Amino acid sequence: MIVKIGCCGFPKSRKKYYEVFNVVEVQRTFYKIPLDTTLATWRKSAPPEFEFTVKAWQAITHPPTSPTWRKARLNISRDQYDKYGFLRPTRENFDAWNKTVKAAIILKSKIIVVQTPSSFKCREENIENMRRFFQAIDRRGLLVAWEPRGDWLNNSKLLKSILEELDLIHVVDLLKRKPLSTWPICYIRLHGLNGEINYKYKYSDRDLERLKEEVLLLEANGCSEVYVMFNNVYMWDDALRFKHIIAGEGVDVL
Repeated sequence: MIVKIGCCGFPKSRKKYYEVFNVVEVQRTFYKIPLDTTLATWRKSAPPEFEFTVKAWQAITHPPTSPTWRKARLNISRDQYDKYGFLRPTRENFDAWNKTVKAAIILKSKIIVVQTPSSFKCREENIENMRRFFQAIDRRGLLVAWEPRGDWLNNSKLLKSILEELDLIHVVDLLKRKPLSTWPICYIRLHGLNGEINYKYKYSDRDLERLKEEVLLLEANGCSEVYVMFNNVYMWDDALRFKHIIAGEGVDVL
């Protein structure tokens, strides 16, 4: 099994990061898609074997009323609010998807991470929008990993069926739940403990030992490649410590 360890975003300079880790989840693409030239510079400055995963633009998943839109600095008229977010099968969302895909291709990524907010409820309207959206988009050979939040987490049977139907990798925090998808690729995002999202949490050695055991168990369930992405204030230190903890456990650590 291959275990790829990294951070959600660059907690240090890109140059320093490339010296220590082999994968990063790009966060800038969530708030606003960077210029093609910026993305090309990132790709060129990174080692050839370095991997970027891309977090999908929030225009696809989050409505303009979401506070995260403030960083986008886009002027959307209120009569257009229902055209964006919640995976609605609209021209605006398809355009946002195509821009996300273009960014991923420039970065030579293979995975796009789609994170829906807790306000994206597990209800029929949203399920139907998901079906129409994911069945219509051109994935261009890219894999799509979905991190559901909110009440989806209490509907595991339905969630599993949707993951399989729409060919999505289930993104989870492995210290809180196990992935429901049957992909040989597992994608883990770690947001801290003592709450569903706790970015200020610093993982203890005991936490990371438990994470190691959970990661190793994934192989028995058919997972051959695991992304372990830390998404907390102390992600640089925690990710580095986890690399040392899992090394020598019979897995290839990247």
